[in-house]
Amino acid sequence: MLELGAIVFMVFVVWAAVAAGMVVLKFLLTVLFLPLRILLSILLLPLLLLKALVGGILMLVMLPIAAVGALLGFVALVVLAVPLLPVAFICFVIWFVLRASRPPAIAA
Repeated sequence: MLELGAIVFMVFVVWAAVAAGMVVLKFLLTVLFLPLRILLSILLLPLLLLKALVGGILMLVMLPIAAVGALLGFVALVVLAVPLLPVAFICFVIWFVLRASRPPAIAA
């Protein structure tokens, strides 16, 4: 049993070493690429603002179209559902009669 504990301890030590190495590697890569990230963020900021502007304009254009589409979809749903109401009522009456004719279940 002592050997199993030693193996588990060694696995934890190796895991900790690998995790520490990854932390050091991530820190080094972050420090190395930080000037590049800052430069690219400054250069690409106008494109990000242009993207936001185009997205806002497209949203203003698409909002009325989406509203009309939603209204037409609701109207189509009502037009298709209203003729089916008598069928739904007949199904409900059949279910109610079958349920009432069954003996009640015994509560446990």
